[in-house]
Amino acid sequence: MERDEIYLVDMWRILVREWKWWLAMVVLVLAATFAFMHLARRQWEATAWIQIAQVGQVPQGQDPKVEPLQRVAERLQTKAFQDEVIHSLGLPVDSREAGLYRRSLKVDQVQYAGALVRLTVRADSAQQARQFAEATVAQLRIVHQGLEATTLALARARLDEVQADLKDALAERDRLLQIAGRGEAGDKSGQASSLAGVLVASRGEEIRNLQTTRSDLLTRLSAGYTYETSLLWPVYVPAGPIFPNPGLFWGVGILAAMGLGAFAAVARNALRRSYEMRAVRERAFNQSHP
Repeated sequence: MERDEIYLVDMWRILVREWKWWLAMVVLVLAATFAFMHLARRQWEATAWIQIAQVGQVPQGQDPKVEPLQRVAERLQTKAFQDEVIHSLGLPVDSREAGLYRRSLKVDQVQYAGALVRLTVRADSAQQARQFAEATVAQLRIVHQGLEATTLALARARLDEVQADLKDALAERDRLLQIAGRGEAGDKSGQASSLAGVLVASRGEEIRNLQTTRSDLLTRLSAGYTYETSLLWPVYVPAGPIFPNPGLFWGVGILAAMGLGAFAAVARNALRRSYEMRAVRERAFNQSHP
């Protein structure tokens, strides 16, 4: 049997023999973990779900969203946009809070949930984390309002045009109905009345088309199809800090303490055996050379 492998029973004997070194390392690592848990600055994390603005009345085949999700994610991570958010909160762009905001800002695209953007950001307090998330959404809304202004203005102008045409068509139909009902003076054959009836039918078809177009425009400009960038739900901030995580850090600390303690015991045992072997060789040498 080869003896250069370490068996569990051998490890146990080493730990029993060198328990002081094992215990010293365990105490040292646990003390370091305890100090870190009490001295580390607490961080809270806010999560926001953002609904991107869209205009329902857009050309056929065009995305109604004012900005694609990939571009939104890239915009949120640009320094210029983040500086605007920090300025809106009255913070210096080179402050520690601003640095934490930039480092912790994470953006995820959620396609399956209706093209949403999930944003997470950290701060030194729960209130500040919430403010960071809300200010980010507010700044994004300002940007998107500028992007959607032209498209929205064109859609509303088209609606006004259709409503004006519909008003004129209704007035013209009423006039023709009066002509068809009473006939023109001196029109013995009733030709004017017949012509007016044909024109009324034509106007009726035009009116139905205009009413359909207006209904479609009103539907597409309603809140269900046209809306601004906004929070889908209120910003969520857990009651406790996200960092440092007590369960995670204590678990890692205990595992590290056990591992480093065992390493210290094995190293000390190896050093002890080295000293013992050297002493044996010296005694053997002295006995062979009196």
